[in-house]
Amino acid sequence: MQIGGHLRTLRRARGLSREQAGYEIRASESKISRMELGRVSFKERDVTDLLRLYGVDDPAEHRRVLTMVREANAPSWWQAYGDVLDTWFQNYLDLEQAAELIRTYEVQFVPGLLQTDAYARAVIKLGHATGGPEEIDRRARLRMARKQVLHRADAPRLWAVLDEAVLLRPIGGTDVLREQIRHLLEVCRSPRVRLQVMPFAKGGHAALGGAFSILRFPHEKLPDVVYIEHLTGGLYLEKRDEVDRYAAAIGRLFIEAEQPDRTPALLQRLLDDLDASS
Repeated sequence: MQIGGHLRTLRRARGLSREQAGYEIRASESKISRMELGRVSFKERDVTDLLRLYGVDDPAEHRRVLTMVREANAPSWWQAYGDVLDTWFQNYLDLEQAAELIRTYEVQFVPGLLQTDAYARAVIKLGHATGGPEEIDRRARLRMARKQVLHRADAPRLWAVLDEAVLLRPIGGTDVLREQIRHLLEVCRSPRVRLQVMPFAKGGHAALGGAFSILRFPHEKLPDVVYIEHLTGGLYLEKRDEVDRYAAAIGRLFIEAEQPDRTPALLQRLLDDLDASS
């Protein structure tokens, strides 16, 4: 994404269209678009040709950009799970690993980055009812591996709003839900995670349309991306007006939901209710 954003800046500085740039490297306008969005791998020859076209003559700058290209093309850790990783979800993993801030709203499940192993397995079984034990295990291990991003030195900040229904729905059974809520209590102590709950008592709110995430990156030239997952794929929104509408919606959620300092007490009350009913 950094490389793509850099190439886009250089192209615009030269006053060239994506179609003109594509012609120089024997490619289509759509390929230039995908390159600039960081959606495809880069061929060193293509990048070298584009740098020359954009008037970059400094050998040191060529070496710097090509080093970034080699790093970008290196296999990601999740490729080891290629047998159970849906192609459309690989793009999200790339974005998640690169983000500095993830804002998310969930209406049905605890966000993947905050799930316990048992809860994750229960969720995965719902979506892959025909999968055998080995497939379920592989998918669960992939989800647990994803969580390591929150323990990196440069971990992204995660700001999540959960609909109250998420915390009442016994995915995997009461014991699994109880363990999951305990884990969320621990998460509340992390300085990198901010967790809020939208209670039923608040009535309607700005994000009734469904779950979504907004990812922000540590590079000012890279726009925020909205991710919306559905049954058979994922939708990525990058147009400024669309992203702004989702950003406004989650901003209102942050105000309307119970404030983060109240979340531990709310979670503890839910735990007490579960204990009392069992």
